[in-house]
Amino acid sequence: MVDHDADPTLSIDRVSVGYGGLPIVQDVSIQALRARITVLVGLNGAGKSTLLKAIAGVLKPSSGRVLLNGEDITGKAPEVVLRKGVSYVPQVANVFPSLTVRENLEMGGYILRSGLKEKIENLCELFPDLKATLKQPAKNLSGGQRHMVAVARGLMVDPVALLLDEPTAGLAPRFEEAVWERIVIVARTGVALLVVDQNVRRALSHADWGYVLATGRKLTEGPGHKLLESDDVGNLYSA
Repeated sequence: MVDHDADPTLSIDRVSVGYGGLPIVQDVSIQALRARITVLVGLNGAGKSTLLKAIAGVLKPSSGRVLLNGEDITGKAPEVVLRKGVSYVPQVANVFPSLTVRENLEMGGYILRSGLKEKIENLCELFPDLKATLKQPAKNLSGGQRHMVAVARGLMVDPVALLLDEPTAGLAPRFEEAVWERIVIVARTGVALLVVDQNVRRALSHADWGYVLATGRKLTEGPGHKLLESDDVGNLYSA
């Protein structure tokens, strides 16, 4: 179990979920804490992205519970989960290519009744590189810049938990590190981060806590730096 004292922002209790037939994720329990980076790692097909979708309401678990600050949000619609405070940034289709960066951010804050301009200004302070791209169509941005816009969109609603699915997919190593630097900054604002990433070494090196999934089940867990030294994850990355 998680070895720190704070109450979990997200608590996933023995969740099983899939796309019909046998569940891909089976009886998995994990937690994500405020102002901490929690990562899910594992080989392709381990169920990492499927679990994020269950938390976000995209998929309905066949069993188990998803709790947000103690409130049961299991199986609620994605827009309800978002209003409760869980923001989900998928791996693909996470920006609108034809819209400008500003318009993308405005779409991210569609549930806000006011304060869009101020929120965008605050995000530009958090991500200084964002301001110069506000008028550009997202399709004209580099892969790294698009990932930054996607993360910023996820923050438009001031979530208490942010789910990031493969935020560095397809990026060169130097851009991967830039994205992770921003993830660290976001965690410092008090958001609970739950991140799926294929780069096991880099993800665990930034993680306060990590979980290893294998064939839909939790294999092991622990502080990121200790998991890096574990034989359980030795085959998940190349030295």
